[in-house]
Amino acid sequence: MNSPQKTVSRRTFAKYWALGIASALISVPHATWANAPENEGFDEDSILKAASDFLGDTTEGLGKVIAKAFKEQGRPSGYIKGEEVAGAATIGLRYGEGQLAFKHGGGSRIFWQGPSIGFDLGGNASKVFVLVYHAHKTEDLLKRFPSVDGSVYYVGGAGVNCQQRDDTILAPIRLGVGLRAGASIGYTHYTLTKTLNPL
Repeated sequence: MNSPQKTVSRRTFAKYWALGIASALISVPHATWANAPENEGFDEDSILKAASDFLGDTTEGLGKVIAKAFKEQGRPSGYIKGEEVAGAATIGLRYGEGQLAFKHGGGSRIFWQGPSIGFDLGGNASKVFVLVYHAHKTEDLLKRFPSVDGSVYYVGGAGVNCQQRDDTILAPIRLGVGLRAGASIGYTHYTLTKTLNPL
């Protein structure tokens, strides 16, 4: 039998968890691919090589999702090479860490975490290659980015989706078991330190 203290604790966590998602989704524009392309940044061949080398994949699908991102957003100002663990059963969590690099130098180790709500594909651990748009310093990423995983563009075993906060756009690219191709809605919070708190 659950004690009153545990029941209150669970209710309190659920309340703040829901408020965190609502705040992130209400305070920013809906995530979208539509935005003005950036003229300066990494070229498509450089990104395809970096992503292929890191993800260990040279399939046509990876090339197509990268081409999709370049067509819609132009050249990224940076990228993240990272690893993440994620899992869901209606309510899911995602944790990750990676190295952020910018075209004109700079970058740092960066971490991310966040809840998601939807119909996901269960637990997984995988590499992720994130394209970064309209950001030129690490501080531009230290915020919550709403995401719509259900709108993922998927082809040939590779997928990319969009996260957006203000003018900054992130496009995580995943392969195989890294894909969470469900109707998942939540946010991802990027930080400079590792934390197990998804809020």
